[in-house]
Amino acid sequence: MELLGPVQVRALAEELDIRPTKKLGQNFVIDANTVRKIVRDAGVQPGEHVIEVGPGVGSLTLGLLEAGAKVTAIEIDPILAGALPNTVAKFAPETQDQLRVVEGDALQVDLADLDARWGEPTALVANLPYNVSVPVLLRVLADCPSIEHALVMVQAEVADRLVADPGSRTYGIPSVKLQWFGAARRVGSVSPHVFWPVPRVDSGLVRFDRANPPDCNSSRDEVFRCIDAGFSQRRKSLRSALANWAGSTARAEEAMMAAGVSPSLRGEVLRVGDYAGIADALQRGS
Repeated sequence: MELLGPVQVRALAEELDIRPTKKLGQNFVIDANTVRKIVRDAGVQPGEHVIEVGPGVGSLTLGLLEAGAKVTAIEIDPILAGALPNTVAKFAPETQDQLRVVEGDALQVDLADLDARWGEPTALVANLPYNVSVPVLLRVLADCPSIEHALVMVQAEVADRLVADPGSRTYGIPSVKLQWFGAARRVGSVSPHVFWPVPRVDSGLVRFDRANPPDCNSSRDEVFRCIDAGFSQRRKSLRSALANWAGSTARAEEAMMAAGVSPSLRGEVLRVGDYAGIADALQRGS
């Protein structure tokens, strides 16, 4: 199968009279080797139902189809969404029935309906738009519990945050919330020169594998509110940062002690299980 290179990508853009926009975080991959590395690192299996967010002109889409995947591509740009089936028909006609295009915002489309054609999706593989990469990743994992693994290409700084360890400089809200769904690790870096237009930043590849959430009575939303509060004042102790969320500094301290967490710690040294324990303890003390 022929994948898209710089000549084909620019020709498609000219044919559609489009120019990648910063507003939509559009940077199209123009290197077939990068595409095949992403698909390989994602571990995509023939016949697997894969969600792709932001397919653009179809560079990664064709790589997924080449691997035998059944692809549901979610594209916010109506012109690109309408053109993608034609691109697949031109470059990989034998795979046309393996593609479904959903036009819309990945933060708003009904993800529960994506299993209607090929059963529940089990993988997310995407070159995520830089400006919404974290909320899109967390939303897809939350709304599609059937997804067992993912490989996403994001801005290098975001990749570092997603896989950061507690106590590190880059550890933050995305790091902790992703732990709720499973384990993530950095599996590579991507040069800006494999994109058109060339971004001013490097990109990173993050591999995710689903695991059970913490054993707790609190809901995911309740734990996530605790996490948000824990990072709301990074220079203060967690006891102070959680005061508004808990109702008072005293209640925050009581919940932390009941969860076995020292009130003098800061939020950036806790894992998701610690936050779940604090949320549970606050509920028990209410």
